[in-house]
Amino acid sequence: MKFLMMTIMAALLVGAGSAGGYFFSQKQAVASYSETGPISKEQQQANKFAKMSAEEKAKHLRFVKLDPIVLPIIDSNGVSQVVTLVVSLEVNGDDNAEFAASMTPRLKDAYIQDMYGVLNRKASMEGGVIKVDELKERLNRISAKVLGENKVNSVLLQVVNQRPI
Repeated sequence: MKFLMMTIMAALLVGAGSAGGYFFSQKQAVASYSETGPISKEQQQANKFAKMSAEEKAKHLRFVKLDPIVLPIIDSNGVSQVVTLVVSLEVNGDDNAEFAASMTPRLKDAYIQDMYGVLNRKASMEGGVIKVDELKERLNRISAKVLGENKVNSVLLQVVNQRPI
């Protein structure tokens, strides 16, 4: 009788340990998935967009064209040249396009504030010519900062015009 009770207790302990291990591993898997918190609507859209083929992605792309941005380049002698930029934003879907269009005044302000100082210090110029790749990189960072991550795919430079004065 004592042997039978010990066998049953051992079986219960092994079963409880196995069940505990199973449920603990399942809880860890769920916890690691939800460690970042609940998935937002924007993140769900980004995940859905990432799974699309290139052709499907192209159908969802929208372009938001900004008004031209005119910046004077000022050196020790005054205004040395004027830089004109025409920028478009590549976004996913109509919602992001509407959001970007509604934020264009704030976005243009951020662009002008950043570029005015950089171009005047000649940091983004080489031999008096703007380094377009660095400029585009800066505009992409500013767009992500103003509009938020996953809102803008890329900043597209339509026109970069430098006119000496």
